[in-house]
Amino acid sequence: MSALPDQPDLYAALRHSGAQPEDLPALIAASSAPVAARLRAADQGLLCAILRAGLGLPAIPSAPQIIAHLQNLTFVPLFRPDVASSRTLALLTNDEHPDMPPFSDRAFDAWFAAQDVPYGIGIYGEDRSVYRTAQFADAISPERRTRHLGIDVFAPAGTPLYAPLQGRVLHLTYNADPLDYGHTLILEHRAEAMPFYTLYGHLASTLPALLHPGAEVTAGQHIADLGDWHENGGWAPHVHFQIMTDMLDQTGGNFYGVGHSSLWDVWQSICPDPNLILRLPESAFALP
Repeated sequence: MSALPDQPDLYAALRHSGAQPEDLPALIAASSAPVAARLRAADQGLLCAILRAGLGLPAIPSAPQIIAHLQNLTFVPLFRPDVASSRTLALLTNDEHPDMPPFSDRAFDAWFAAQDVPYGIGIYGEDRSVYRTAQFADAISPERRTRHLGIDVFAPAGTPLYAPLQGRVLHLTYNADPLDYGHTLILEHRAEAMPFYTLYGHLASTLPALLHPGAEVTAGQHIADLGDWHENGGWAPHVHFQIMTDMLDQTGGNFYGVGHSSLWDVWQSICPDPNLILRLPESAFALP
């Protein structure tokens, strides 16, 4: 097994290594001590997904089947009234709204209220400059994770959320770090025999009273409420809604909310477009 070169971007080296996912332990063992330490510090599931993509395979083997399954389902709206049939505003973050405060600035609340729309929409796949900080870096590459993996829906704190499809509570967690998810719910679902997952971040402290780990959830069930600043990680009230075709090695009730631009094909396999479930019109994602 050839060693990986000691270079700043080990993700790129992995993609071009030609190694099979099952060869990852041997690849790490063959590499120099500094490279091996960097690789061991990473999510091993993500590294295997990159190796598969480098071989021209789906980064997550079940992703194409899960996506096809979701395309053929009908879902209960996440909000009432349904976001898809309501007035919305695309909350683009790269100076498209020059006067819009950041989502982490309390001045955002007054700005959004002045827009006089029921819902604001944060975009899947948007390259957000706010994430270009050390919090969104890792030891494998100098590249920051800046591509948004969910769809954000902004509405007043306390707004109820309803399960779009049946599932089971996999994680019910409080992710307390500043600008993390705060109260977080992850549901496990099935596409025939294949598991997949939905994540709901920035929720209210009512969450533990509504659900418990292992609980079965029915489509349309009240599962959560939008959290306020003090309980949702320090953000304007909204839900970060995300699909995962695989949990990788994330077992603590959290999951990546942003990915690397250079690995966007990999991240799209891990976290496909949440609009597969939300079914928002194209107009929701563009400026009027």
